[in-house]
Amino acid sequence: MEWLTSLLFDADSIAHIILLFAFVIAVGTLLGKCRVGGISLGVAFILFVGIVAGHFGFTGNTKIINFIQDFGLILFVYSIGIQVGPSFFTSFKQGGVKMNRLAVEMVALNVLVAVGAYFLLFDRSNPESFPMLVGVLSGAVTNTPGLGAAEEALNQIGYKGGNIATGYACAYPCAVLGIILIPLLVKLICRIDLKKEEESLAERERMEEQLKKPSSQDIRVENANLNGKTIVQLRKILNRDFICSRMMHEGSTFIPHKDTVVTTGDILKVVSTDENAEPILAILGSPVEYDWEEHRNSEPLVSRRIVVSKSKLNGKTLGRLLLGSLYDVTITRVERSGTELLAKAGLALQVGDRLTVVGSESAVKAVAARVGNEQKRLDTPNIATMFIGILVGIVFGSIPLAIPGMPTPLRLGLAGGLLVVSILIGAFGYKFGLVTYTKTSANNMTREVGISLFLASVGIKSGATFVETIVSGDGLTYMLAGLLITIIPVFIISLIARLRYKLNYFHIIGIVAGSNTNPPALAYGNSQTDHDAPAVAYSTVYPLTMFLRILSAQLLVLIGLNLL
Repeated sequence: MEWLTSLLFDADSIAHIILLFAFVIAVGTLLGKCRVGGISLGVAFILFVGIVAGHFGFTGNTKIINFIQDFGLILFVYSIGIQVGPSFFTSFKQGGVKMNRLAVEMVALNVLVAVGAYFLLFDRSNPESFPMLVGVLSGAVTNTPGLGAAEEALNQIGYKGGNIATGYACAYPCAVLGIILIPLLVKLICRIDLKKEEESLAERERMEEQLKKPSSQDIRVENANLNGKTIVQLRKILNRDFICSRMMHEGSTFIPHKDTVVTTGDILKVVSTDENAEPILAILGSPVEYDWEEHRNSEPLVSRRIVVSKSKLNGKTLGRLLLGSLYDVTITRVERSGTELLAKAGLALQVGDRLTVVGSESAVKAVAARVGNEQKRLDTPNIATMFIGILVGIVFGSIPLAIPGMPTPLRLGLAGGLLVVSILIGAFGYKFGLVTYTKTSANNMTREVGISLFLASVGIKSGATFVETIVSGDGLTYMLAGLLITIIPVFIISLIARLRYKLNYFHIIGIVAGSNTNPPALAYGNSQTDHDAPAVAYSTVYPLTMFLRILSAQLLVLIGLNLL
């Protein structure tokens, strides 16, 4: 039975460590799916199972566990950065500015309340109090990467005190409930009618869809001033983006190109956004109903959707590829991540884009061969891009930044450096020939494996002292501080969002959940409505919030320990 004893208790055995992690992650994941009142802790339950295992003496070689913890954090942060990168900068446009402003204010309030709790509740004579506060802050805003960033910052300065994951674990459960319950309190105070909120959302979505979604119209050219002008000249005159996908001239139907001359009496099939449709019609002529199939030439025109799968086309613009002039087709739309875009000449293509191509059957097939149109290629993960991102992110995070008044240079570290680099790769990687397309399922798998390894490591390491901290230590203080850090900012920001900015209640839920990077709160918000408003608001503020949570945790450690 020595083999069994070694498997269960030999801390230096690789088999023992793998078995321990497999058990903690499997049990934690299963328990995390259990719901109480519609609320579940999700993968966070892995942390608590790890604490239990560590409490009963099931642990492993510290260096190996530290490696697993850091590698898990790397996988998680990279996956987050690549996922949010494409929308990180566009999230600041239109209503996103207002939502992100509220998210920034939420982060700032969390830090201010945390510092206030430190002076009111913590024993400032204890040098471990402030580092533990940062752990409590990460738990109070349910941000695990922030905990990882804080631990890494502490390692940079040679901290040898208590495990700050204990403070995280104390604050986390109450935070999940607080982030859900406080918006409900705001709903009662502001007397919000959920039915009216849903109706308002439906009306707003209908209007936005009409304005942004590409639509087509058949127009007879009647403006004599346009007689003899080419398509490219029409674009300059109209000063609006549009695509002319088909044209009828003297009874002949064909696909026009930028140098095709337009004369009065011609019929154009024009694709544009809804907001541009009416002005285009007013300048060109009058609407007509024209049966393009009835008047088709010997080879009929077809419309097909083809997918860009060749990596060498990544980052190349539609204008540069000359698909229209080379193959006698028109590209009217580009679908990217569920969003339809107008196929402008300056639009840079990315692997995974779906093009709507209009032309003859043979021409469309030729375009499909040119861009790839092979779904199997998209099923292959881009491992090279991933490890290039990790390599550059680690180097970038290791660069020391000297700040006047701070004896220790600031480093973004594994988490901060990798987050910045992965966001930039997700947004602009195509400009450097990096294929960043990753199937959603593959990205989710990498992210969940990473966060599971990190949480299991943190739980196993902190389990030995957790119960003692709760029973005879400062566990209750950590819980109270965490509760204050959670509920005060959520309450204030929710009221501001409603009373000052008049935001929809379901958007407020999404902002609160996203500002605290809290999936259980988002799940609860989604259960309250059939609309995707909570998820939209969550994804709008999530990228910037994640960046600020990681960065603020590190800065709070490095600056706070130098000042206090």
